Amino acid sequence: MLPFASMSVRALVTGGAGFLGSHLCERLLSSGREVVCLDDLSTGRLDNVAQLLTRPGFEFVAHDVAAPCTNRVAAASEIYHLASPAAPMAYQRDRVRTLKTNVLGTLRALEAAQAWNARLLLASTSEVYGDPEEHPQSEAYRGAVASIGPRACYDNAKRAAETLASDYAQQYGVPVRIARIFSTYGPRMRADDGRMVATFIAAALNDAPIPITVYGDGAQTRTLCYVADLIDGLVRLLASDDAGHYPVNLGADTELTVLAIAQRVVRHARSRSPIVFQPLPQHDPRRRRPVLARARAVIGWQPTTPLADGLDATIEHFRHELDVTTATTNEEKLCA
Repeated sequence: MLPFASMSVRALVTGGAGFLGSHLCERLLSSGREVVCLDDLSTGRLDNVAQLLTRPGFEFVAHDVAAPCTNRVAAASEIYHLASPAAPMAYQRDRVRTLKTNVLGTLRALEAAQAWNARLLLASTSEVYGDPEEHPQSEAYRGAVASIGPRACYDNAKRAAETLASDYAQQYGVPVRIARIFSTYGPRMRADDGRMVATFIAAALNDAPIPITVYGDGAQTRTLCYVADLIDGLVRLLASDDAGHYPVNLGADTELTVLAIAQRVVRHARSRSPIVFQPLPQHDPRRRRPVLARARAVIGWQPTTPLADGLDATIEHFRHELDVTTATTNEEKLCA
């Protein structure tokens, strides 16, 4: 746990009502910071931060990160720049907007950091590695990313955002930290956003039951980092005086096949859902596993939550969310 911060420390979290952003806001408030949560709610949900709205030191601002924010928000000394659609269904829905959010949004966040003399953490992604030809992936690997295709808007926008952040650090002296985030899961994931763990759990908890769809033969691999561990890594990284503007991988390094992950979800959810297979989407990465040597050396970080514990907590969250959704739907039917 990092030292308790003075209430004079003010943090801006862009994308603060999203899955990761809401957990980060909660963590920062608990450390004694004032927190400004900035989100246009295009993929985030106000429900994610509803429990924070009445807490002292918390402020929610509805704002598109691609527009300047310095006229909407008082100066902060820390900026956590998380704003971006992250799930394929979300970022492919409006590819041009995804590019604008990541490139223009990062530019606006960096402009604010420069104006406020603030530290900035950029939430980048393992997608910058594309469908990697090097395994596992270290921060020195340049990636194998297509410039055209269904994933290109997100992959290349994040690469451009990293370049912007690094250049602002070198040209203007803005203290920048870059986190390359690998697959993360936990409570507050959206059941409808198409991400693997959320999709598997939502299907497994359906009363029907409905099939769990695995793309390809399920032999492609991923790693799964629990959200609390990831948030700890982000906070440690921004606080580090040694990380510089070079990317740092954050994620779990235990590699699992997609089929094995689906089977674990079925087992932990005590589900009757069958597993079915569909063709692999274009440019879907075959293998993903981070090299965490830099994270261990620079910020003393590695994930500690066992997958079984993380899955149980996430499944319990989804049970509650799906029950609430069902109850709301029934109420709407009664009122119709």
